[in-house]
Amino acid sequence: MYKGDLATKRGRRNAWIDALFIDHAIFRLVWTNFAAVEPGVLYRSNHPTPGNLAAFTRKFGLRSLINLRGPAKNGSDALSRDTAQRLGLDFYDMAFESRGVPHRERILRYADIIAHMRGPALIHCKSGADRAGLAAGLFVLIRGGTVEAALKQLSLRFGHIKQAKTGILDEFFRLYQSTGEGKKPFLDWVREDYDENALRAAFKAGKVAEFINAAVLRRE
Repeated sequence: MYKGDLATKRGRRNAWIDALFIDHAIFRLVWTNFAAVEPGVLYRSNHPTPGNLAAFTRKFGLRSLINLRGPAKNGSDALSRDTAQRLGLDFYDMAFESRGVPHRERILRYADIIAHMRGPALIHCKSGADRAGLAAGLFVLIRGGTVEAALKQLSLRFGHIKQAKTGILDEFFRLYQSTGEGKKPFLDWVREDYDENALRAAFKAGKVAEFINAAVLRRE
């Protein structure tokens, strides 16, 4: 539906149709999955509609928007980029995976964004459950918090299902808890000790939970 054009009324209409009915933004008009990770510094949500992004910016003084989906080339993506520009927000593409092991280089790039961004910032994925939970948990650890505090960002409260393939995100934090927490700062552990292949090989998802997560809830 969306053809990459917001300059015309037809193009903007098609972007809205694509966002609402193809990317399921119709549900996000009223359900935002919004929460503070650290008040005044970082917030999280599902993919915000233009109206919700404007409201969050006014209420919380946002200065940056971090897109955890990466360039999606759909109506939702185009509208949020356009709205961020209109609101004067710095925009970052920081793609994470919801069902794959967190990649070392992406974690370190995200840490660099956190260190240099203008705050407060909003992180978002599509539903605000898995990639937003990962990024929020990473933020907690980057700022010196505990694994238990980080794991609270991956919970049913946000729609995260740890028994599905998305549970590999929980196992990533548990791996740091068992091999590095209290021994080595988180980012040093990521650089020096984190073994992506070992984590990938060790994790097994539940088939029923993954069917619910992927086929019923249709998560990315």
